[in-house]
Parts: sequence; C-alpha cells; structure tokens
Amino acid sequence: MKTTAEIRNDFIDFFKNNKHKIVKSSPVIPQNDPTLLFTNAGMNQFKSVFLNQEEPSYPRVVNSQKCIRVSGKHNDLDEVGKDTYHHTFFEMLGNWSFGDYYKKEAIVYAWKLLTDVWKFPKERLWATVFNDDSEAAEYWESATDINPVHILKYGKKDNFWEMGETGPCGPCSEIHYYSGDNPDGQSALKINADDPEYIELWNLVFIQYNRDKDGKFHPLPKKHVDTGAGLERIVAALQGKHSNYDTDLFKPIIDETAQLTGMPYNEESGMPHRVIADHIRMLSFSIGDGGMPSNEGRGYVIRRILRRAARYGRMLNMHEPFIYKLVDAVCKILGDVYPEIIERKEHIKQVVLAEEQSFGETLDKGLEVYLRIKQQLIDTNKSEIKGSDIFKLYDTYGFPVDLTQLIAEEDGFSVDLDGFADEMEKQKERARSVQAFRKNFDELDKEWIVLSEGADSEFIGYDNVESESVIRKYFIHDDIIHLVLDKTPFYAKSGGEIGDTGTIINADFELDVTDTIKLNDMIVQVCRLKSGSILKNPNVTAKIDVQKSNNIRANHTATHLLHAALRTVLGDHVHQKGSLVTAERLRFDLTHFAKIDSVDLEKIEDIVNQKIRENIGVVDKIQDYDSAKKSGAMALFGEKYDDVVRVITIGEFSKELCGGKHVRRTGDIGLVKIISESSVAAGIRRIEAVTGHKAIEFIRNKERILDSAIVSTGTTVGTFSKYIDELIARNKELEKKLAEETTKNIEDDIDNLLKASPKVGEITLFSHQYDSNTIDDLKKVGDIIRNKLEYGVGLIISVSDGKPFMVVVVTDATIKKYHLHAGNLVKELGKMLGGGGGGRPHMATAGGKYPEKIPEVFEKFHQLINKAVSGKTKQ
Repeated sequence: MKTTAEIRNDFIDFFKNNKHKIVKSSPVIPQNDPTLLFTNAGMNQFKSVFLNQEEPSYPRVVNSQKCIRVSGKHNDLDEVGKDTYHHTFFEMLGNWSFGDYYKKEAIVYAWKLLTDVWKFPKERLWATVFNDDSEAAEYWESATDINPVHILKYGKKDNFWEMGETGPCGPCSEIHYYSGDNPDGQSALKINADDPEYIELWNLVFIQYNRDKDGKFHPLPKKHVDTGAGLERIVAALQGKHSNYDTDLFKPIIDETAQLTGMPYNEESGMPHRVIADHIRMLSFSIGDGGMPSNEGRGYVIRRILRRAARYGRMLNMHEPFIYKLVDAVCKILGDVYPEIIERKEHIKQVVLAEEQSFGETLDKGLEVYLRIKQQLIDTNKSEIKGSDIFKLYDTYGFPVDLTQLIAEEDGFSVDLDGFADEMEKQKERARSVQAFRKNFDELDKEWIVLSEGADSEFIGYDNVESESVIRKYFIHDDIIHLVLDKTPFYAKSGGEIGDTGTIINADFELDVTDTIKLNDMIVQVCRLKSGSILKNPNVTAKIDVQKSNNIRANHTATHLLHAALRTVLGDHVHQKGSLVTAERLRFDLTHFAKIDSVDLEKIEDIVNQKIRENIGVVDKIQDYDSAKKSGAMALFGEKYDDVVRVITIGEFSKELCGGKHVRRTGDIGLVKIISESSVAAGIRRIEAVTGHKAIEFIRNKERILDSAIVSTGTTVGTFSKYIDELIARNKELEKKLAEETTKNIEDDIDNLLKASPKVGEITLFSHQYDSNTIDDLKKVGDIIRNKLEYGVGLIISVSDGKPFMVVVVTDATIKKYHLHAGNLVKELGKMLGGGGGGRPHMATAGGKYPEKIPEVFEKFHQLINKAVSGKTKQ
C-alpha cells in the first residue's frame, strides 16, 4: 500500500518528467490578493497569468498546494466530520499549462497517471464534460481507453469554470471514481449526485474564453489548462479506505486524540475525533502561515474553527486544553513537505493553547447565560427557547446548536430552529454589507496610455538614486497619475517597507512621486502633476528623495538587527510577524507570549547598538531558495518566495531573505532607540523604535522633560527618583485615609437612612438617590446595605451628565425565602427610565435617559416588593 508521501511524489515526478516546473505551495494566507480570505485553490497564485496581467515564468508547472475552504462559495465547514471526505484544510495536486498544451494532452496525462502509475481500475473511472464541449468528449473517447459509456455530459452548474462574473472562464472535465463493492452495478445517475461511493478525484479546467460585462464570450489569445486533484481523496482510494480519516494523513491524529481523551474512535460515533483531526490541520497551517485568531476577517474564521474543535473536545469529556498537543502529530505527518510548520511549531502550539484557555472561560459563561434563559422560561411559563437566544449562545459564547438542543431537551424545552436560521441569515447579510476587504487596485478601471514599447519596471534602486528613464505607459484616476518606466530607482512598497517618493521630470512637465506600488510585476509610480502636462515626450529623469531613502534603509537594516537580537535574548521561538519601515521610525511585530520587561528591552537595545558600533558590512547575495534556506537564512511568516531569492547577511549575526533596501554598513544606522513595547494580539508583541537623528531627538526630548521636572521639584538628577517614590507613597496614604473616612461617613449615613426605611413584613426597603458619578460607587453602597441587613432590598439611584443609573441589591436570606431577583427587578425599573439592565440575583444595574421619572421608579419599587412579599405570604 502506497503512503501519502509516495502518492504525492508520484504526481510531482510524473509531471516533472513531462517537462513541468515544480513550484512551491503559496501560503494559505494570501499576501497580494485582498479579495481572498484564504488560498482556496492551486490556481490562486497564477491568477494574474489567467487575467493576462503578467507573463508566466514557465509554460508548464506542477505543485501540491495548501488550501483552506471555510467561507463564501467554497464553504465545506458544515459537512466536515459528518461525511468522510469534506475538509477545511486539504492539499490540491495540480498541473498547469500556460498557452502550451491543451485539452488532449491534459486528458491523456491524467488518464496515464491514474491508470498506468497509480493502477486505478479503468472500469471504475468516469469522465464528465461540458454539454457543448464535443472536443473534450472526443479526446476522452479517442485518446484514452475509458469505457465510452462512462463519458457523461453535464451543464454549466457541474462542468463550466469561471473566475467571476467577468473574466477568464471555460469548460471543465471531471474524473470520478467508484469506490463501492459492486462495480457491476455502477450507475451514471449517481455521478454528481453527492453519493459517497462516487468520488470526484480530479478536475481539468480548460480556460479558453474571456467573458465581458455583457456576458459575451470572447476566445482568449492563449488557452490555458488548470487542474486540481484532491490529495486526500486520491490517497483514500489508493489505500483502499472508504473514509479519508482512515488514511495515514488523519489516522495518527485521531489515534493521538483517542489517547489524550481516553475516548476510543469508531466511525459511527467518531464525529468529534474527525472534526478535531481536520481542524487542527487547518489551524496549524493558517497560524503557521501568519494567521491569528481575532474578531474580524480571516482571524474570526480561525477563532471560529478553533472554538469548534474545542466544543467537540467537550463532547469527548475534555474540559482542559488538549488540542494544542495535536500539533506535534500534524508536524510528523506533513512537516517534511511543509517545513514551515516545524519551524513555527512552538508558536502554533502557544496560540492554540492560549485560545483554548480563553474559550474555556467563554463557554462557562455561556452555560451561565443558558441558565438565565432557562429561568426566564420557567418564570414566564414558556417551553420554547427563542431563535435569537440560540443565536446569542452560538455567536457570542460558541455554543453549537446541537449542544443547546441537547441541554434543552434534557430540561424539557423545545428550540426555535427556524428563528435561529433567520438570525444566521441576518448575520450573513451584515457580513456582506461590511465586507472588510478593500477594493483591489487591480479592479480600477485602467485605460493605459502607451507612450513607448518594450520591457518595463527594471528596478535599479539598490545601487542608484537617479536614472534616465523612458515612460512606457500611464493612466489617470481621480487626478492621480500612475505611470510605468522602463527602468526605475523607485522601490515599490513591499515586505513592510514603504514605497519611495521623489520626482520625475523632463522639459514638458514635473511630477511629484508620492508613492510607489507594485501591480503584479509592474512597478507603478503614483504621481501628482506639479507643472506642465504629459505630452508625447516619454524621456524623463527619475530621482528619489535621497535623504528619505537613506532613513528608510537605516530603519530596514535596524529591523534585521532587532530580529536577531530578540531571538538572542528571548529565544528561537521569536519570529517576525509583521513590520513597518518608514523614514521616521520602524515597527516590528514578533511572536512572544509575555510582555518584554525593561531589563530584556535594554539587553536587546544594547546588542543592536553594539552591532552598529562594530560597523559590520551588509552583504546582499542572489541565491536559489533551497540553498539560501540550507545556509541558515530566515524566511518570514506567510511569504511566498521565488526560486531565486535575495539574501541579506550581516556578519555572523543575521541572515534573512529580503528584497528591501539596506545600508552598506551597520554604522550607517548611527543609533537605535526602542520607544515602546506593547501587545497586538494574543502571542504577538510589538516593538517600535527610531534610528539616527530621530533617536537623538527622542532622547533629547526626554532629557528636556526630566530637566524641567527636576527644576520644578527642586531636586537633582541623583535625588529626583527618591523624591517621586516618596511623593507617590504619601499620595497613596492620603488616598487610603480619605477612602476610610468616606466609607465611614457613608456607613453612618446609611445607618441613619436604614433606621428611617419602611418595612414590608420583615424586609427592609432601602431607597435613596445619591450624588455620585459612577456605578461603582453605587455598588459599594449596595454591598454595605447587604452586609447590614438580614432581610432587605435596596434601590440606589444617581444621575450623571443628565442620565440616570441605578443599582438594585437583595440580601441572600431574602433571595432564599422570597425568591426575589435583583436582575428581574432592575429590568422592570430600567424600562421606566427609558433604558434597560440586568444582573445577578443579589445585585443588578440599569441605565436610562429620563431622570424626571426617578420618583415614579421609587414608587414602583415599593409596589413590586409589596406584591412579591404579599404573594409569598398568601402561599
């Protein structure tokens, strides 16, 4: 039986032997496509080739692409774990032809690999083609020995591929495999019918049209082939498994899950095991490629997947974090092919662990919310949980609907699933209306005006600050001129480094270059017209702002020194998570799970400045990617590197893959001063620093502030710190005494008010309006009341900025005997003030907007207690 590794290699080697170039998988976190949450197909990295925006580097390529499908059109999440073949993370084997071979060769290649190399039984294979694609149907019949009866035609839904409403598109041909036990009983009716025994293995897409905005199809000048084969499904078929989860891609993870939870796996009841095995693969690769759990965009998806896995962990009686321990199993299975997950293993585990711990607390809060919902149903004599409440539990507290159903059934309640579905649809509408991804520059209506022909965008800015260049083309959008030169000293914004600015001039005009960006392989200078007009003369002088560029160079080299120093002081788990390099400052985000204290910051800063004083040469070298990695060069999170890379080496101290601009020697930086350290997200810290004259300015400014403070306090540099410490201590002592006196005065005041407070039976009713600015002050009063009374209820109100707020308290004995609930009382009283509130049985708060209603609220408060007590007395 072939292993997954052997099967993957079979695919790559087959196409390599047929003159295909092997290309690396791109990260699952897209770097240059803001329209995508995650890389969801092998073709994503070749999108600009299909859109005719850049020339392909090779006419034939092959790879195994890491893919994630959890949102939008390609959303398999709800099926994951239920069936045996849907996944959030999967590998897509693919081969491409860019204007080279076409339908016949693509079909023959696929058939030979499937039947000659992998030995799939020919009688179990089926091929589908688009209704109108007689060419593909003819090639299947004439160029292969497939059973002609197994060649089926389908419509646009199943066999026509399109990138979007407009753009490249074309027919496709799918290859299906019958995995059942009755090959003589195969049925064409079960193809494309979601029958688990008929598995789609491979899709061959023939990109031959461009569809315009009117829906008309125009033949492309070059026709392309784009294929995708799901590795997990092929492995299951070749290993004779009916479930992908029984293959060597998943079984070790499932076995480890069973070991950790003490819950053995079987197919019938093993959905939690399957979900967890799938999700930890998705989490390992998304976090390993730079994603982080958050509350928006792709971060929200990562958090949702992690919490879904944790919920299923609870179904295996796991109430402590354990999913992070499964990262090791993922690395053992896939680390040889994708070494980045091994390099970042500890970071991935730390992120998953932190999120598991946080979610455990959230889930417990959700149980509290459910109990409140349950109590409300009992109090109102209702038996169905509203859809909005189910959605709140699901969306805010991570409760799966089936868990809510299960608990509700145990408590004798039904659930409004239709109402929940309505709430889910409202959420989807909100998500669509606040789509976070910005409009891609590619989508601007660009009508390029061509001034000259020839190659463009040769970057000469590593060694030149000025060039005599030729404008190739330009377009104008909102009075902004975007132009492309044959060669340019302007560095385009990339890798955290901002784009260069400067001027482009000739005898006819002068342009201020305000930014430089990349559009696929083109370097685009973004300009404003300063004088003259762009006419027919394309010859220009392009000159960058040298001082600004030198500052950027210094800050960029400083980030490399900072990165190496951070790893030296904090450990090898530190990786760059992001950066910003400008002329004024640098920002460096890193993976680390604790605040970096001042002692370590000083060590880091000292190391960097020591390397600056050593005036080490900064060497750039072009190498092939594999050689660079073997030499110890660091690659950054989620970056997609070409086969040939640029390596920046600073002595024996730092070696990184980098395409940015740098100083010649570290001494050119002058000085580095760290100005802040902060948290960006769980497991991500941020350091900001300045260099050179900006560092000197920063230090001098702090000196001026210190000098002024010393003069004001009449101290010296030697005595100032002691003076401040003593001042703070005296201030704390005074605050303590004041608080004690205030509390005593309040308690005396409360004692007098309690004596004058009415009673309903044995319950004392305390109600008073205070002059206070905060709800916390009222809560303190409430606590004092609860401590002084055995049976009592209190209503304390105040007004701040014209808005009333209140606290209701109930003593424990009163809750137990009379079943009074502060949260229920405050909700009814809050409505009278034009607001709302809630809380726990012993204390609850509310706010409103009608202070003139306060007398009515006090009156209503007394009525509610009278009613509750009299009702209890009658019982």
